[in-house]
Amino acid sequence: MKDFQKELNVFQEALHIEQPWYVSSHLLDREHEILHIYLDFPRGSKFMCSHCGAYHQPVHDIVDENRTWRHLDFWEYKTYLHARLPRTKCEQCGKTRTVQVEWSRPNNHFTWKFESYVLSLMKEMPVAAVAREVREHDTRLWRIFHYYVHRAMQELDLSTVRRIAIDETSVRRGHDYITLFVDVDTKKVLFATEGKDSSVLSQFKQHLEDKGIPASQIEECCCDMSPAFIKGIESTFPNAKITYDKFHVMKMVNEAVDTVRRAEQKEVDDLKKTRYIWLKNEQNLTAKQREQLIKLKDTNLKTARAYKIKLALQDFWTYPAILADLYFNDWYSWAIRSQLDPIKEVARSLKRHQDGILRWFQTKITNGLLEGINSLVQASKRKARGYRTTKNFISMVYATANKLDVVAQP
Repeated sequence: MKDFQKELNVFQEALHIEQPWYVSSHLLDREHEILHIYLDFPRGSKFMCSHCGAYHQPVHDIVDENRTWRHLDFWEYKTYLHARLPRTKCEQCGKTRTVQVEWSRPNNHFTWKFESYVLSLMKEMPVAAVAREVREHDTRLWRIFHYYVHRAMQELDLSTVRRIAIDETSVRRGHDYITLFVDVDTKKVLFATEGKDSSVLSQFKQHLEDKGIPASQIEECCCDMSPAFIKGIESTFPNAKITYDKFHVMKMVNEAVDTVRRAEQKEVDDLKKTRYIWLKNEQNLTAKQREQLIKLKDTNLKTARAYKIKLALQDFWTYPAILADLYFNDWYSWAIRSQLDPIKEVARSLKRHQDGILRWFQTKITNGLLEGINSLVQASKRKARGYRTTKNFISMVYATANKLDVVAQP
Protein backbone atom coordinates (compact mmCIF):
# COMPACT_ATOMS: atom_id res chain seq x y z
CA MET A 1 0.00 0.00 0.00
CA LYS A 2 2.86 2.35 0.86
CA ASP A 3 4.57 1.63 -2.49
CA PHE A 4 1.34 2.35 -4.37
CA GLN A 5 0.83 5.61 -2.49
CA LYS A 6 4.44 6.54 -3.20
CA GLU A 7 3.82 6.08 -6.93
CA LEU A 8 0.74 8.30 -6.75
CA ASN A 9 2.73 10.95 -4.91
CA VAL A 10 5.35 10.90 -7.66
CA PHE A 11 2.66 11.59 -10.27
CA GLN A 12 1.11 14.24 -8.01
CA GLU A 13 4.45 16.07 -7.81
CA ALA A 14 5.28 15.65 -11.50
CA LEU A 15 1.89 16.97 -12.64
CA HIS A 16 1.88 19.90 -10.16
CA ILE A 17 -1.70 19.04 -9.23
CA GLU A 18 -3.05 21.37 -6.56
CA GLN A 19 -5.82 20.86 -4.02
CA PRO A 20 -8.58 19.93 -4.04
CA TRP A 21 -7.44 17.76 -6.97
CA TYR A 22 -5.30 14.73 -6.28
CA VAL A 23 -4.05 11.66 -8.16
CA SER A 24 -6.38 8.85 -7.20
CA SER A 25 -5.02 5.98 -9.31
CA HIS A 26 -3.15 5.02 -12.45
CA LEU A 27 -3.26 2.27 -15.06
CA LEU A 28 -0.35 1.20 -17.25
CA ASP A 29 -1.36 -0.36 -20.58
CA ARG A 30 1.92 -1.99 -21.65
CA GLU A 31 0.46 -3.52 -24.82
CA HIS A 32 -0.49 -0.12 -26.28
CA GLU A 33 2.20 1.85 -24.39
CA ILE A 34 -0.33 4.14 -22.72
CA LEU A 35 -0.36 5.43 -19.17
CA HIS A 36 -3.70 6.52 -17.70
CA ILE A 37 -3.61 8.79 -14.65
CA TYR A 38 -6.88 9.37 -12.79
CA LEU A 39 -7.56 12.59 -10.88
CA ASP A 40 -10.31 13.22 -8.36
CA PHE A 41 -11.42 15.60 -5.62
CA PRO A 42 -12.77 14.85 -2.11
CA ARG A 43 -16.43 15.00 -1.31
CA GLY A 44 -17.39 18.51 -0.17
CA SER A 45 -14.69 20.22 -2.28
CA LYS A 46 -15.30 23.76 -3.43
CA PHE A 47 -14.09 25.48 -6.62
CA MET A 48 -13.87 28.91 -8.18
CA CYS A 49 -16.83 29.99 -10.32
CA SER A 50 -15.62 30.04 -13.93
CA HIS A 51 -18.15 32.78 -14.74
CA CYS A 52 -17.56 35.47 -12.11
CA GLY A 53 -14.43 34.20 -10.37
CA ALA A 54 -15.99 33.85 -6.93
CA TYR A 55 -14.07 31.39 -4.73
CA HIS A 56 -15.31 28.45 -2.62
CA GLN A 57 -18.39 27.55 -4.64
CA PRO A 58 -19.98 24.12 -3.97
CA VAL A 59 -20.24 21.35 -6.57
CA HIS A 60 -23.67 21.28 -8.21
CA ASP A 61 -23.27 18.13 -10.33
CA ILE A 62 -20.87 16.20 -12.59
CA VAL A 63 -21.02 17.22 -16.24
CA ASP A 64 -18.60 14.53 -17.46
CA GLU A 65 -17.72 11.33 -15.59
CA ASN A 66 -14.52 10.77 -17.56
CA ARG A 67 -13.08 13.90 -19.23
CA THR A 68 -9.72 13.04 -20.83
CA TRP A 69 -6.66 15.18 -21.66
CA ARG A 70 -3.50 14.20 -23.54
CA HIS A 71 -0.43 15.04 -21.46
CA LEU A 72 3.33 14.89 -21.97
CA ASP A 73 4.64 11.36 -22.17
CA PHE A 74 5.93 9.64 -19.08
CA TRP A 75 8.95 7.62 -20.22
CA GLU A 76 7.93 5.96 -23.52
CA TYR A 77 4.23 5.90 -22.61
CA LYS A 78 1.58 8.16 -24.10
CA THR A 79 -0.05 9.71 -21.07
CA TYR A 80 -3.67 10.66 -20.55
CA LEU A 81 -5.20 12.42 -17.57
CA HIS A 82 -8.74 11.45 -16.58
CA ALA A 83 -11.12 13.24 -14.22
CA ARG A 84 -14.80 13.53 -13.47
CA LEU A 85 -15.55 17.15 -14.29
CA PRO A 86 -17.82 19.05 -11.88
CA ARG A 87 -20.06 22.08 -12.28
CA THR A 88 -20.61 24.71 -9.63
CA LYS A 89 -23.75 26.71 -8.92
CA CYS A 90 -22.38 30.07 -7.86
CA GLU A 91 -23.91 31.61 -4.76
CA GLN A 92 -22.89 35.09 -5.95
CA CYS A 93 -23.79 35.25 -9.66
CA GLY A 94 -26.28 32.38 -9.68
CA LYS A 95 -24.72 30.79 -12.79
CA THR A 96 -24.15 27.06 -13.14
CA ARG A 97 -20.80 26.60 -14.87
CA THR A 98 -18.28 23.83 -15.57
CA VAL A 99 -15.18 24.09 -13.38
CA GLN A 100 -12.09 25.38 -15.19
CA VAL A 101 -9.30 22.89 -14.48
CA GLU A 102 -5.81 24.28 -13.92
CA TRP A 103 -4.02 21.95 -16.33
CA SER A 104 -5.92 22.79 -19.54
CA ARG A 105 -7.85 25.53 -21.29
CA PRO A 106 -11.66 25.28 -21.50
CA ASN A 107 -13.21 22.71 -23.85
CA ASN A 108 -9.78 21.36 -24.77
CA HIS A 109 -8.42 17.82 -24.71
CA PHE A 110 -4.73 18.68 -24.31
CA THR A 111 -2.90 19.89 -21.23
CA TRP A 112 -1.02 23.21 -21.18
CA LYS A 113 2.29 21.37 -21.01
CA PHE A 114 1.48 19.18 -24.01
CA GLU A 115 0.44 22.19 -26.11
CA SER A 116 3.54 24.12 -25.08
CA TYR A 117 5.75 21.22 -26.12
CA VAL A 118 3.98 20.81 -29.46
CA LEU A 119 4.26 24.54 -30.26
CA SER A 120 7.98 24.53 -29.49
CA LEU A 121 8.44 21.66 -31.95
CA MET A 122 6.26 23.25 -34.65
CA LYS A 123 8.54 26.31 -34.67
CA GLU A 124 11.48 24.11 -35.65
CA MET A 125 10.06 21.09 -37.50
CA PRO A 126 7.55 20.30 -40.24
CA VAL A 127 4.17 19.57 -38.69
CA ALA A 128 4.08 16.05 -40.15
CA ALA A 129 7.33 15.28 -38.32
CA VAL A 130 5.94 16.74 -35.08
CA ALA A 131 2.84 14.55 -35.45
CA ARG A 132 5.03 11.46 -35.72
CA GLU A 133 7.09 12.58 -32.72
CA VAL A 134 4.12 13.06 -30.39
CA ARG A 135 1.95 10.31 -31.94
CA GLU A 136 -1.01 12.55 -32.75
CA HIS A 137 -2.77 13.30 -36.03
CA ASP A 138 -1.47 16.50 -37.58
CA THR A 139 -4.97 17.99 -37.92
CA ARG A 140 -5.22 18.02 -34.10
CA LEU A 141 -1.86 19.77 -33.86
CA TRP A 142 -2.94 22.37 -36.41
CA ARG A 143 -5.95 23.18 -34.20
CA ILE A 144 -3.54 23.97 -31.37
CA PHE A 145 -1.42 26.11 -33.66
CA HIS A 146 -4.42 28.01 -35.07
CA TYR A 147 -5.72 28.77 -31.60
CA TYR A 148 -2.51 30.36 -30.33
CA VAL A 149 -1.68 32.18 -33.58
CA HIS A 150 -5.20 33.62 -33.63
CA ARG A 151 -4.83 34.71 -30.00
CA ALA A 152 -1.48 36.38 -30.73
CA MET A 153 -2.89 38.13 -33.81
CA GLN A 154 -5.86 39.40 -31.78
CA GLU A 155 -3.38 41.19 -29.53
CA LEU A 156 -1.80 43.16 -32.43
CA ASP A 157 -2.34 46.89 -31.98
CA LEU A 158 -3.73 48.39 -35.21
CA SER A 159 -4.48 51.83 -33.81
CA THR A 160 -1.49 53.49 -35.49
CA VAL A 161 -1.80 51.86 -38.93
CA ARG A 162 -1.64 54.50 -41.64
CA ARG A 163 0.52 53.06 -44.43
CA ILE A 164 0.13 49.56 -45.85
CA ALA A 165 1.90 47.46 -48.46
CA ILE A 166 -0.04 44.86 -50.44
CA ASP A 167 1.29 41.86 -52.33
CA GLU A 168 0.37 38.28 -53.16
CA THR A 169 2.34 35.09 -52.57
CA SER A 170 1.76 31.58 -53.85
CA VAL A 171 0.30 28.90 -51.62
CA ARG A 172 1.32 26.04 -53.88
CA ARG A 173 2.32 25.42 -57.45
CA GLY A 174 -0.26 26.61 -59.93
CA HIS A 175 -2.48 29.58 -59.39
CA ASP A 176 -3.36 29.46 -55.70
CA TYR A 177 -2.46 32.72 -53.97
CA ILE A 178 -2.98 34.61 -50.76
CA THR A 179 -2.75 38.38 -50.44
CA LEU A 180 -0.77 39.93 -47.60
CA PHE A 181 -1.42 43.31 -46.00
CA VAL A 182 1.60 44.66 -44.12
CA ASP A 183 2.02 47.72 -41.92
CA VAL A 184 4.87 49.60 -43.60
CA ASP A 185 5.99 51.19 -40.33
CA THR A 186 5.90 48.18 -37.98
CA LYS A 187 6.62 45.61 -40.70
CA LYS A 188 3.91 43.35 -39.26
CA VAL A 189 1.57 41.26 -41.40
CA LEU A 190 -1.81 42.65 -40.40
CA PHE A 191 -4.01 40.38 -42.48
CA ALA A 192 -3.76 37.58 -45.03
CA THR A 193 -6.55 36.12 -47.09
CA GLU A 194 -7.09 33.73 -49.97
CA GLY A 195 -7.15 35.17 -53.49
CA LYS A 196 -5.76 38.25 -55.20
CA ASP A 197 -8.79 39.97 -56.72
CA SER A 198 -10.34 43.27 -55.65
CA SER A 199 -12.50 41.55 -53.02
CA VAL A 200 -9.45 41.01 -50.79
CA LEU A 201 -9.46 44.77 -50.13
CA SER A 202 -13.04 44.56 -48.86
CA GLN A 203 -12.04 41.71 -46.57
CA PHE A 204 -9.14 43.74 -45.19
CA LYS A 205 -11.42 46.72 -44.66
CA GLN A 206 -13.85 44.51 -42.71
CA HIS A 207 -10.94 43.17 -40.65
CA LEU A 208 -9.95 46.72 -39.71
CA GLU A 209 -13.51 47.71 -38.87
CA ASP A 210 -13.92 44.63 -36.67
CA LYS A 211 -10.94 46.02 -34.73
CA GLY A 212 -12.54 49.45 -34.51
CA ILE A 213 -10.28 50.98 -37.18
CA PRO A 214 -12.13 53.05 -39.83
CA ALA A 215 -11.11 52.71 -43.48
CA SER A 216 -10.47 56.47 -43.54
CA GLN A 217 -7.43 55.91 -41.31
CA ILE A 218 -5.47 54.33 -44.17
CA GLU A 219 -3.60 57.13 -45.93
CA GLU A 220 -1.05 55.32 -48.12
CA CYS A 221 -1.08 52.04 -50.04
CA CYS A 222 1.87 50.52 -51.86
CA CYS A 223 1.16 47.81 -54.42
CA ASP A 224 2.00 46.63 -57.91
CA MET A 225 -0.02 47.76 -60.92
CA SER A 226 -2.60 44.99 -60.61
CA PRO A 227 -5.93 46.41 -61.83
CA ALA A 228 -7.66 44.37 -59.11
CA PHE A 229 -5.62 45.98 -56.34
CA ILE A 230 -6.06 49.47 -57.80
CA LYS A 231 -9.82 49.03 -58.13
CA GLY A 232 -10.07 47.60 -54.62
CA ILE A 233 -8.09 50.44 -53.04
CA GLU A 234 -10.07 53.13 -54.83
CA SER A 235 -13.41 51.64 -53.80
CA THR A 236 -12.66 50.67 -50.19
CA PHE A 237 -10.00 53.17 -49.06
CA PRO A 238 -10.98 56.43 -50.80
CA ASN A 239 -8.62 58.51 -48.61
CA ALA A 240 -5.58 56.42 -49.52
CA LYS A 241 -3.05 57.51 -52.11
CA ILE A 242 -1.30 54.81 -54.13
CA THR A 243 2.46 54.40 -54.48
CA TYR A 244 3.42 51.87 -57.12
CA ASP A 245 6.19 49.57 -55.99
CA LYS A 246 9.42 50.61 -57.69
CA PHE A 247 10.72 47.02 -57.68
CA HIS A 248 7.65 45.97 -59.63
CA VAL A 249 8.27 48.83 -62.09
CA MET A 250 11.84 47.64 -62.65
CA LYS A 251 10.65 44.04 -62.96
CA MET A 252 8.34 45.09 -65.79
CA VAL A 253 11.20 46.80 -67.62
CA ASN A 254 13.49 43.81 -67.06
CA GLU A 255 10.87 41.52 -68.57
CA ALA A 256 10.65 43.82 -71.60
CA VAL A 257 14.47 43.72 -72.00
CA ASP A 258 14.41 39.93 -71.84
CA THR A 259 11.60 39.77 -74.43
CA VAL A 260 13.75 41.85 -76.79
CA ARG A 261 16.74 39.56 -76.14
CA ARG A 262 14.80 36.34 -76.73
CA ALA A 263 13.53 37.59 -80.08
CA GLU A 264 16.96 38.86 -81.17
CA GLN A 265 18.96 35.80 -80.11
CA LYS A 266 17.32 33.83 -82.93
CA GLU A 267 19.52 35.84 -85.30
CA VAL A 268 22.49 36.68 -83.05
CA ASP A 269 24.31 33.72 -81.53
CA ASP A 270 26.27 35.96 -79.12
CA LEU A 271 23.05 36.64 -77.22
CA LYS A 272 22.38 33.00 -76.37
CA LYS A 273 22.80 32.18 -72.66
CA THR A 274 23.22 35.86 -71.77
CA ARG A 275 19.90 36.41 -70.05
CA TYR A 276 21.27 37.26 -66.62
CA ILE A 277 23.92 39.74 -67.75
CA TRP A 278 21.11 42.07 -68.88
CA LEU A 279 18.91 41.53 -65.83
CA LYS A 280 21.33 41.56 -62.90
CA ASN A 281 22.94 44.69 -61.52
CA GLU A 282 26.46 45.01 -62.92
CA GLN A 283 28.10 44.79 -59.49
CA ASN A 284 26.48 41.36 -59.01
CA LEU A 285 27.89 39.84 -62.20
CA THR A 286 30.67 37.28 -62.21
CA ALA A 287 33.93 38.21 -63.90
CA LYS A 288 32.95 36.19 -66.98
CA GLN A 289 29.49 37.78 -67.15
CA ARG A 290 30.99 41.26 -66.78
CA GLU A 291 33.35 40.55 -69.66
CA GLN A 292 30.40 39.45 -71.82
CA LEU A 293 28.45 42.58 -70.92
CA ILE A 294 31.34 44.92 -71.77
CA LYS A 295 31.66 43.21 -75.13
CA LEU A 296 27.94 43.52 -76.00
CA LYS A 297 26.46 46.58 -74.29
CA ASP A 298 27.93 49.22 -76.63
CA THR A 299 26.99 47.43 -79.85
CA ASN A 300 24.07 48.28 -82.12
CA LEU A 301 22.08 45.29 -80.87
CA LYS A 302 18.44 45.92 -80.00
CA THR A 303 19.06 44.21 -76.66
CA ALA A 304 21.85 46.67 -75.89
CA ARG A 305 19.51 49.59 -76.62
CA ALA A 306 16.82 48.11 -74.39
CA TYR A 307 19.44 47.62 -71.66
CA LYS A 308 20.46 51.30 -71.78
CA ILE A 309 16.81 52.35 -71.47
CA LYS A 310 16.52 50.11 -68.43
CA LEU A 311 19.66 51.64 -66.85
CA ALA A 312 18.21 55.10 -67.42
CA LEU A 313 15.07 54.15 -65.49
CA GLN A 314 17.25 52.78 -62.67
CA ASP A 315 18.90 56.20 -62.46
CA PHE A 316 15.44 57.80 -62.26
CA TRP A 317 15.06 56.71 -58.62
CA THR A 318 18.22 58.60 -57.61
CA TYR A 319 17.03 62.01 -58.84
CA PRO A 320 15.66 64.74 -56.55
CA ALA A 321 11.85 64.81 -56.28
CA ILE A 322 11.70 68.25 -57.93
CA LEU A 323 13.24 66.82 -61.13
CA ALA A 324 11.57 63.43 -61.14
CA ASP A 325 8.60 64.46 -63.30
CA LEU A 326 10.84 65.98 -66.00
CA TYR A 327 13.20 63.02 -65.95
CA PHE A 328 10.37 60.49 -66.25
CA ASN A 329 8.85 62.31 -69.23
CA ASP A 330 12.24 62.42 -70.99
CA TRP A 331 12.69 58.71 -70.32
CA TYR A 332 9.21 57.99 -71.65
CA SER A 333 9.91 59.92 -74.88
CA TRP A 334 13.11 57.94 -75.41
CA ALA A 335 11.40 54.60 -74.73
CA ILE A 336 8.52 55.40 -77.10
CA ARG A 337 10.98 56.32 -79.88
CA SER A 338 13.08 53.18 -79.32
CA GLN A 339 11.31 51.14 -82.02
CA LEU A 340 11.37 48.23 -79.56
CA ASP A 341 7.78 47.05 -79.14
CA PRO A 342 8.18 45.41 -75.68
CA ILE A 343 9.87 48.59 -74.38
CA LYS A 344 7.21 50.82 -75.92
CA GLU A 345 4.44 48.71 -74.39
CA VAL A 346 5.87 48.88 -70.88
CA ALA A 347 6.56 52.61 -71.27
CA ARG A 348 2.89 53.25 -72.09
CA SER A 349 1.83 51.23 -69.07
CA LEU A 350 4.15 53.22 -66.78
CA LYS A 351 2.92 56.49 -68.28
CA ARG A 352 -0.67 55.55 -67.37
CA HIS A 353 0.47 55.01 -63.80
CA GLN A 354 2.81 57.98 -63.66
CA ASP A 355 1.23 59.66 -60.62
CA GLY A 356 1.62 56.54 -58.46
CA ILE A 357 5.19 56.03 -59.66
CA LEU A 358 6.16 59.63 -58.89
CA ARG A 359 4.51 59.39 -55.48
CA TRP A 360 7.43 57.23 -54.37
CA PHE A 361 9.50 60.42 -54.15
CA GLN A 362 7.16 61.63 -51.37
CA THR A 363 6.48 58.36 -49.51
CA LYS A 364 9.65 56.30 -50.21
CA ILE A 365 7.59 53.16 -49.51
CA THR A 366 8.08 49.93 -51.45
CA ASN A 367 7.11 46.28 -51.24
CA GLY A 368 10.72 45.34 -50.53
CA LEU A 369 9.82 44.26 -47.00
CA LEU A 370 7.16 41.98 -48.46
CA GLU A 371 9.80 40.29 -50.59
CA GLY A 372 11.73 39.53 -47.42
CA ILE A 373 8.60 38.18 -45.74
CA ASN A 374 7.78 36.10 -48.82
CA SER A 375 11.24 34.53 -48.84
CA LEU A 376 10.83 33.52 -45.18
CA VAL A 377 7.41 32.06 -45.85
CA GLN A 378 8.45 30.15 -48.95
CA ALA A 379 11.48 28.73 -47.13
CA SER A 380 9.15 27.59 -44.36
CA LYS A 381 6.82 26.05 -46.95
CA ARG A 382 9.67 24.14 -48.60
CA LYS A 383 10.84 22.81 -45.24
CA ALA A 384 7.34 21.58 -44.49
CA ARG A 385 6.89 20.26 -48.04
CA GLY A 386 3.77 22.34 -48.28
CA TYR A 387 0.83 23.09 -45.99
CA ARG A 388 -2.24 21.01 -46.67
CA THR A 389 -4.73 23.86 -46.45
CA THR A 390 -4.65 27.58 -47.11
CA LYS A 391 -5.73 28.18 -43.50
CA ASN A 392 -2.62 26.33 -42.31
CA PHE A 393 -0.44 28.35 -44.66
CA ILE A 394 -1.89 31.67 -43.48
CA SER A 395 -1.32 30.74 -39.82
CA MET A 396 2.30 29.88 -40.61
CA VAL A 397 2.67 33.20 -42.46
CA TYR A 398 1.52 35.07 -39.35
CA ALA A 399 3.77 33.08 -37.02
CA THR A 400 6.84 33.23 -39.29
CA ALA A 401 6.62 36.77 -40.64
CA ASN A 402 5.55 38.40 -37.38
CA LYS A 403 7.86 36.24 -35.27
CA LEU A 404 4.91 35.62 -32.98
CA ASP A 405 5.65 34.41 -29.49
CA VAL A 406 3.27 31.48 -29.88
CA VAL A 407 3.24 29.84 -26.46
CA ALA A 408 0.69 27.83 -24.51
CA GLN A 409 -0.07 29.40 -21.17
CA PRO A 410 -3.13 29.98 -18.96
